[in-house]
Amino acid sequence: MTSSMTGFGHSRHINKETEIYCEIKSVNHRFLDISIKPNDISNELDLFIRDAISKKVKRGTLDIRLKLKFPSSNSYIINNESLRNLGKSIDGVKLLEIKKLTFSDIKDIPGIIKTEQKIQVNQNLIKKVFKDAFKTFLLNRAAEGEKINKLFLSKLNKINKCISKLESSNKKLLKIRSESLKKKVHNICETVDKDRLAQEVALLALKHDVAEEIERINFHTSSLKKELVSRSGSGKKIDFILQELFRETSTLSVKLDIPRYKQIALDMKLIVEEMREQAQNIE
Repeated sequence: MTSSMTGFGHSRHINKETEIYCEIKSVNHRFLDISIKPNDISNELDLFIRDAISKKVKRGTLDIRLKLKFPSSNSYIINNESLRNLGKSIDGVKLLEIKKLTFSDIKDIPGIIKTEQKIQVNQNLIKKVFKDAFKTFLLNRAAEGEKINKLFLSKLNKINKCISKLESSNKKLLKIRSESLKKKVHNICETVDKDRLAQEVALLALKHDVAEEIERINFHTSSLKKELVSRSGSGKKIDFILQELFRETSTLSVKLDIPRYKQIALDMKLIVEEMREQAQNIE
């Protein structure tokens, strides 16, 4: 089924001192481009996220944002060597009379006390929150794709109605065009070879015959419908079919010279152009 390249999904986990938030957004792009922030997450988690996305998403720019807060604990290490050196330096200065060093005396001296903070990161919990957000994201893209799908099918029905009108009147149009050409020639020449005239008129009329264009448009609309309902439907293929469809409707609008029918061809051309704009959003 058709899937949109734009989508949004998010998930959150909060429990005591642990808070994890994941947000996924995507916009149109010719290829798959993944951005993960913050970029200092572990390589294992980065690869997990990228692998999960590449299995389900073909195209689009994806922006994944993680906000992580885990419980932490601090440990303190006293550099005894530096502390002894400090004591010797103080003893060597006769003007200083310090009997005993206290913690407040040494806490701000560089190199004496080293603080280490340990954060209890739960990788499995981050993965779970990401998977929940990714599931919501995929459902959102599918819902947007379904809207595009319905829009396309509606426009294809309009094109088919236009084609039916032209198809049923093509022979009539050829006859009208042939009669019109004969009258023009008769107005110019009073004496003319009737057989020769009929041949020339037939050739000129055939140049404006739209049977081939109608046949090709029917083929392209049928191909487009199949692609829209296919499980492996491709945005690139849909865009290509629409290019061909646009080319045929353009030719049709040039060949038809009777205003009423020319307008039908122009309406089809406009519908195809609208679909081409929407196709830019299909994965």
